[in-house]
Amino acid sequence: MRREKDDNWPRKPPKRLNKHQRFSMKNVRPKKSLGQHFLNDNKTAEAISATLTGEGYSSVLEIGPGMGVLTDYLIKRGFEDFKVIEIDHESFAYIKERYPGMEGIIRGDFLSMDLNRHFSGKMAIVGNFPYNISSQILFRCLEYKDKVVELCGMFQKEVAERICAVPGSRIYGISSVLLQAFYTTEYLFTVEANLFTPPPKVRSGVVRMRRNDVKKLECDEQLFVRVVKTAFNQRRKTIRNSIKSGFALKNEDCPFFSLRPEQLSVSRFEELTNWIEDNMLGN
Repeated sequence: MRREKDDNWPRKPPKRLNKHQRFSMKNVRPKKSLGQHFLNDNKTAEAISATLTGEGYSSVLEIGPGMGVLTDYLIKRGFEDFKVIEIDHESFAYIKERYPGMEGIIRGDFLSMDLNRHFSGKMAIVGNFPYNISSQILFRCLEYKDKVVELCGMFQKEVAERICAVPGSRIYGISSVLLQAFYTTEYLFTVEANLFTPPPKVRSGVVRMRRNDVKKLECDEQLFVRVVKTAFNQRRKTIRNSIKSGFALKNEDCPFFSLRPEQLSVSRFEELTNWIEDNMLGN
């Protein structure tokens, strides 16, 4: 995991949008209900496109292309299999008109999309993700962790930082543990609010996640998720208090009970999960 490179990136003023892009802003209205904030800076779009390594996959899916600012640069990357999915009818109609020869423009909701149906092999996901469903997008990727080998995209800054947080950090939490169990995470750069239409009230952060070598955790994976969520439900208390509230145990002789959840690494959460499985009443 890497800390962010430059909190004031980019330093240069944004490029002006071309006539085609300015026209689209009058016809595609950002919708608050969909959490839409359209990126209007070409340099940032190009930088996000460049975060895709292209290693280990030939298919790429962009979530929510909006006005196609990022799409332009993704097309230039020349991926063998490139698709976009858009839930908004106005954006979908615009993208269809803007890229008339492009196959793989999908109207639908990513959160209910069957990735196995649309992509036969390994793939990457990229996008300027809507703030209101960004966590759902991440956990949807976890469901397809053996297919989605890379995710690159923009999140609300505090969400991006939480994805990459290390044990001991005050922002280390549920998403940090569950995602880092299967992905190597990197915070790449920060994006200012004035580079969006309309400007959000918060800054954004661009993250890259690469699938690690873990095929299966050294514990029951469903119980692992339950243990992590239970532990952080009372993050200001010790593991003893939070775990006792969620599990009926035979004893309390656990080496982690005096610690707080943010002090436990992924491997220690695996150990805790195994201890709980061995010490639950009824086992």
